[in-house]
Amino acid sequence: MIIQENINIESFTTFKVPAFCKYFVKVNTVEELNEALDFCDEKKISLLVLGGGSNVLFTKKFNGLVVQLNLKGLKINEESHQHIIISAMAGEYWHSFVKYCVNQNYGGLENLSLIPGNVGTSPVQNIGAYGVEMKDTFNSLLALNISTRKIESFSNNQCEFGYRDSIFKNIAKNKYIILEVRFKLTTKNHILNYSYGAIKEELNKHKIVEPTIKDISKAIVNIRRSKLPDPMVLGNAGSFFKNPTIPLYKFKNIQKIYSEIPHYILSHNTVKIPAAWLIEKVGWKGKKVGNVGVHEKQALVLVNYGGGTGEEIYQLSEQIIRDVNKLFDILLEREVNIII
Repeated sequence: MIIQENINIESFTTFKVPAFCKYFVKVNTVEELNEALDFCDEKKISLLVLGGGSNVLFTKKFNGLVVQLNLKGLKINEESHQHIIISAMAGEYWHSFVKYCVNQNYGGLENLSLIPGNVGTSPVQNIGAYGVEMKDTFNSLLALNISTRKIESFSNNQCEFGYRDSIFKNIAKNKYIILEVRFKLTTKNHILNYSYGAIKEELNKHKIVEPTIKDISKAIVNIRRSKLPDPMVLGNAGSFFKNPTIPLYKFKNIQKIYSEIPHYILSHNTVKIPAAWLIEKVGWKGKKVGNVGVHEKQALVLVNYGGGTGEEIYQLSEQIIRDVNKLFDILLEREVNIII
């Protein structure tokens, strides 16, 4: 294990902005992870665990130890007549894991194809797309308790999943490091979810009437590639903001002015509004400010056109939040973890 000092880890993040840290180390085993934690204790410095770098924005130097978790491996834990429980180590790339499951005819994750990041960060955000969330197939996880150094297991209920939320963003934040995640997937009689219009359109384009999980995964990959910029080409972190949930009365007031407002009824008194629609309505879609801006095809995505800084992207997000709040009285919440 080699600890590097005072380096720029820009290449390990998808925003591709300068990202300096006091110390950096890549760990390949739990033993090395414990050594890294010992180093933090000795130096009395903060710890930042980095997965795929797809959900973090550095606006200044991090004066602690950044640990890139590189734990690898897949294994079958249990297998029954119609289900399988498969575990993936935290350092596995999410889309590669999804592709493996789809190719093995393990159903449940196909709607989450091409989401950037690593497996270990998927429970933190409870990642989701096209009508499916990670919690729908989540079985359990193993995490290292930073204080006690013991490995603990968390069930689905114990993770307290919500919309882009979990216990690891709340009371367990910075207290655990996720090591391994287990999923319960179907091996036959798959429950397919392709009710979203975009998926149906893509399937119809290829004249697919009775889709398989491979068909759905391929359709979603095509959709995402057509709408979202490739982080390898244009620095970004995918969706920057959460879709806000607002009271029904507030939605009805907005609907009086904007009858076309897209929405999803969550309960008798709450409605979810697409943040992208709000951002587009206040004029930010496709707008560029210096070296950063809002993507022309997807208003949820903030991009670095080259030479941008984390501070520039952060200030852009602040302007968007202010403008949306001013027009709609809705306060957007960031999905991305900001290092400030």
